Amino acid sequence: MRGPEKQAIVCRTENGLVEKVENVKLKRGRHKILNVPLIRGSVVFLDSMINGTKALTYSASLMPLEEQGEKSKLDETVESKFDEETAKNILITISVIFGILFSLLLFVVLPTTIVNFIKPLSRTLLLRNFSEGVVKVVILVAYMWAVSKTPDIKRLFQYHGAEHKTIFCYEHRKELAVENVRREKRFHPRCGTSFLLVVVLVSILVNAMVQITGVLPRIVVHLLLVPVVVGISYEINRWCGGHDNWLSTVLSAPGKWLQRITTNEPDEEMIECAIRAMKLVIPEDEASATW
Repeated sequence: MRGPEKQAIVCRTENGLVEKVENVKLKRGRHKILNVPLIRGSVVFLDSMINGTKALTYSASLMPLEEQGEKSKLDETVESKFDEETAKNILITISVIFGILFSLLLFVVLPTTIVNFIKPLSRTLLLRNFSEGVVKVVILVAYMWAVSKTPDIKRLFQYHGAEHKTIFCYEHRKELAVENVRREKRFHPRCGTSFLLVVVLVSILVNAMVQITGVLPRIVVHLLLVPVVVGISYEINRWCGGHDNWLSTVLSAPGKWLQRITTNEPDEEMIECAIRAMKLVIPEDEASATW
C-alpha cells in the first residue's frame, strides 16, 4: 500500500505478519517539471515498476530457504562482486529494464511485425493501425489469462483483490474491519492492470496518426510515442479515479473488465494483511493529506 507520506509492505509468514514501512518521496515531488500533466505519467509508471519489483523481491526473501530455489548465475555474479545493498539495487534495476524491454517487445514490436506479415490487414493505414491495436488487446488479455491460471499468480491476484476492497472500504469511510472490507467491490478504477489496458487502447488512437508503412520505421516511431501514450493514459486513469459520472464509468469500464482476470476474491487472512498495510500508510492528518 502507498499513502501520501509512506508506503508499507505487509507479508504473512509462518511466524505471523512481517511489516516494512518506508517514507515516500517521488522525484516528481522535487522537480516541478516532472509533475506536469502528460510528463508525470511516465515518472509514476517507472516509479511504480521500481517499487513493485522491490516489494516482490522483499516478499520472496521472506520465504523459507528451501522454497526459494537456486539463485541464477546473474544473481550469483552480482552478489559476489558487490555488497548486499548494492547488489540488490543492481538486480532490481536489471529486472525493471528487462521488464520494460519485454513489454515493448510484446506490445510494440510484435503487433507491428505480425500485421506486417498478414497482407490483407495492411492494405490501408487505417486498417493497419486498427489491426495492430486489436493484436495488442488480444496479446494483453491472453497473457493475463494465461498467467492467472498458475497457482502462485492466482494467489497473488487474491491479494490484489484484497488491496482493492480495502482501498474502497477506506474511501467509503467505513471502519477497516474484515467484514466491512469483504463486502466491497474488487474492481477499482485506479488499478494498475486497468492502466495497462488503457495504455493499449490509447496507443491505438495515438498511433493512428503515424502515416508510415515501413515496418522498422513504424516500430521506431511507435517506441518514441510510448511516453506520450503513457502520459495520456495516466491522466485518464487519474481523472476516472477522482470522478463518478457517466463518462468516468465508460472510460473505466474496459479496465474493470480486465480486473475480472487480475483480481480474485481474497480469504480472511489476505484481507487482514491488506488492512494492516493500509493502516500503516494512513497519515496522522488525514484532512490535509493528498492521495
